[in-house]
Amino acid sequence: MISKSQIKYIKSLHTKKERLLENRFIAEGIKTVTEIMHEQPGIIKDLFCTDDFYQANEKLITSKKINATHVNSKELSQISLLNAPNDVLAVCNNLPAKNNATDLNNTYSFYLDDIRDPGNLGTIIRICSWFGIKDLFCSEETVELYNPKCIQACMGAFLRVNLHYIELKELIAGEKIKTVYATALKGKNIYSESLNNGLIIIGNEANGIRKETLQLASESLTIPSAVGNTESLNAAIATSIIASEFFRRNL
Repeated sequence: MISKSQIKYIKSLHTKKERLLENRFIAEGIKTVTEIMHEQPGIIKDLFCTDDFYQANEKLITSKKINATHVNSKELSQISLLNAPNDVLAVCNNLPAKNNATDLNNTYSFYLDDIRDPGNLGTIIRICSWFGIKDLFCSEETVELYNPKCIQACMGAFLRVNLHYIELKELIAGEKIKTVYATALKGKNIYSESLNNGLIIIGNEANGIRKETLQLASESLTIPSAVGNTESLNAAIATSIIASEFFRRNL
């Protein structure tokens, strides 16, 4: 049974301010929480789950010494951010910070310039995981990784992709990156242009790449449209297409 103080504490983590203060976040849903239990069980502070979830995962919960509290569907709905809570919620400590280990002159990655939609960020993290991109770079204005909607959209991929919040100028100078692509409607055709390893900038959903960021790019790329009358692609979809093309070229 969950206590009133636990309910109050978990609800406080629904806000960014409290997540930053506590260095903790909420993960919900069978797939996401199960992946955390398998890959990073040590970050789980408390697990709140239905009897069905506990019975299905008792051996794992016990072997990893995870502190589990049984809750019913009504109690779960009190602490959940989902419209339809799904059997389990975990309160987790933030992942330990990792230094950048990617040589961006010998591989490729993305720089997210002011991405604001947590669903987009979560999807982009999943895309990076799919294509084997280990490090993803973000401007300080990009939405927080531990936003519950981002964690939900990641489906556990945040455990395999390291996020670095850093200003682009600092990143380029520190890593001595030779090639920085901007994604733009009037860039060079990604399918016919020769591609080099480096960094690809993905811009804000509404406004694209900021002027000061754009000035740091050495080249620009575009995904050509067959019809030419669509304003732009969703940021996550564009990232997926670009990642797929870079991956194909590197096979």
